[in-house]
Amino acid sequence: MRVAIAEDSVLLREGLARLLTDAGFEVVARCGDASALLGAVASLRPEVAVVDIRMPPTHTDEGLRAAVTIRAEHPGTAVLVLSQHVEPALAMTLFADSAAGAGYLLKDRISDVAEFLAAVRRVAAGCTAVDPIIVSSLVARRRPDDPLATLTPREREVLELMASGHSNQGIADRLYLTLRAVEKYVSSVFGKLGLPSTGGESRRVLAVLLFLRPETDRNRG
Repeated sequence: MRVAIAEDSVLLREGLARLLTDAGFEVVARCGDASALLGAVASLRPEVAVVDIRMPPTHTDEGLRAAVTIRAEHPGTAVLVLSQHVEPALAMTLFADSAAGAGYLLKDRISDVAEFLAAVRRVAAGCTAVDPIIVSSLVARRRPDDPLATLTPREREVLELMASGHSNQGIADRLYLTLRAVEKYVSSVFGKLGLPSTGGESRRVLAVLLFLRPETDRNRG
């Protein structure tokens, strides 16, 4: 699997390249800014782009904007965005239209090598990977008449794993439940939140993320 990396820190960029190479990926581009990344994706067409959200020259959202551009202009390239901080609003920008083939992880997640590599493979397969800490911060937001308050503790666990991009089987494995039990929990969660339960996994994740996004973002939409 061919991967392009965009990270302005040389140390982290080379560390990512080493992790991916050791895991069997082919690192075809190592970029220090968003412009170089866009050029590399256009010419090399990697399966995945791993992108730092804040890059030169302003170190604000250049990486995120490059990731959005890649999703629009090169749908064959999945994107995994890395961030130093929990920024739910920026995360939702990435998933504005679709959650398929996209991921948003905190950089601390890289220290869990197995989890990081699993996220790369997940987005490459057209699925979704969202950092559990970001999901937890969204779930923790309280709103008037919050339907999340009606969820049981187990349903909340299922909701958080579902929003992180895990399939029903993946949720079952993590919570040591049967697949049938997870399907019942998922159905209950969607019913209580008033969300459609049809569609593929990425559509399901997008529905949950749109429900969980900050109130100010929903009002803008």
